[in-house]
Amino acid sequence: MYNEIFLFERKEECCGCSACYAICPKNAIEMIEDDEGFEYPVIKYDSCIKCGKCIKVCPIKNKL
Repeated sequence: MYNEIFLFERKEECCGCSACYAICPKNAIEMIEDDEGFEYPVIKYDSCIKCGKCIKVCPIKNKL
């Protein structure tokens, strides 16, 4: 298994759009379903190249 990091401190901060998952050039983000059926991003630390594309595309982290 790989080490995981989360894009958000609390999953309630995520809108579940999966834009980060779609843009990741290394497929280092997995959308994991919680007990309530909500999917949120988990970053596979071992695969992440820290390019920052997931942060740049996130509508929550980049509120206008």
